[in-house]
Amino acid sequence: MSNPVRVLVVDDSAFMRKAITVMLNSDPDIKVIGEAVDGGDAVQKVKSLAPDVVTMDIEMPRLNGLDALKLIMKDTPIPVIMVSSLTEEGARETIKALEIGAADYVPKHLSSNIVNIVNIKIDLISKVKLLGRSKYKMKKLTDSRPTVFLVPDLILRQGSNKINMVIIGSSTGGPKSLQDVLPKLPKNFPAAVIVVQHMLPLFTAPFAERMGELCQIEVREAKDGDIVKPGLVLIAQAGSHLLVEKGRAGEVHVKLTKEPKMIHMPSVDVAMESVAQTYAAHALGVIMTGMGQDGCEGIKMIKKMKGKAIAQDEETSVIFGMPKAAIESGVVDKIVPLGKIADEIINML
Repeated sequence: MSNPVRVLVVDDSAFMRKAITVMLNSDPDIKVIGEAVDGGDAVQKVKSLAPDVVTMDIEMPRLNGLDALKLIMKDTPIPVIMVSSLTEEGARETIKALEIGAADYVPKHLSSNIVNIVNIKIDLISKVKLLGRSKYKMKKLTDSRPTVFLVPDLILRQGSNKINMVIIGSSTGGPKSLQDVLPKLPKNFPAAVIVVQHMLPLFTAPFAERMGELCQIEVREAKDGDIVKPGLVLIAQAGSHLLVEKGRAGEVHVKLTKEPKMIHMPSVDVAMESVAQTYAAHALGVIMTGMGQDGCEGIKMIKKMKGKAIAQDEETSVIFGMPKAAIESGVVDKIVPLGKIADEIINML
């Protein structure tokens, strides 16, 4: 029997500390070993208690969660789960935290709705256990500013590119990992790109905005009716599935739908299956870090339609769930470390 995952709970609210502690200690595979009342307290207790995972509030007095996260990731990097409010400001702060190096986040929304509380509990417990036992080694934060890549334009021969659509699916660890992929694509990238990142509503718009600041290629959140075109990255909108459909004039546009109801909306499987039907052999599917198996059926459909498939390797995946499922399906063409994914995408065009 493995040792329980040891957790430090950080929140300036005594009520929230108690609520999160009770949630986590209800699982025999998790043990809360300490609590911290602010960011400064958290930094000290990470050093003295050496937890496997930290849950971190963002808004705290004296030293807030973002500043505490920077110090932790610079000194003793470990998986940190941010506890975020479901507001536009909370979403933007969470995107900053993921950029700094937070592994994931959960909503800070403990209402009287018992279904909501149970869902948060299940989500938090699963993330703590997976991150606490992941083989991935968190990297030290050396510079709070992400690398801005100066990517030369591709030199393309007429009709040389066989791939017209690249669709990327990711979950836990994805926002940070995508910063090592999308900014490496040149401005004249000759294919359309769709990114399906598991996120809560309100979070995909600021994420797309931030990625747009880091990329030479255009990036924006997908809207219903958007025209899909080369050199444009569309981030699937949280709360809806993203489909692609071909119009009468041959143009491909986005269709957002609330059906079917699923745990993950957007679903990587749903989007990839739609892409496979529309682009057939001209589609490339990429499965990156994330828990669960979303994307496995979609990548199989892309391969069935004679497209191509890439999966991120275990060593560079924060959670090797989604890539593992894709690899074990036997359809993946290349297994690639994070730093080489962009190069491999370009090589497959």
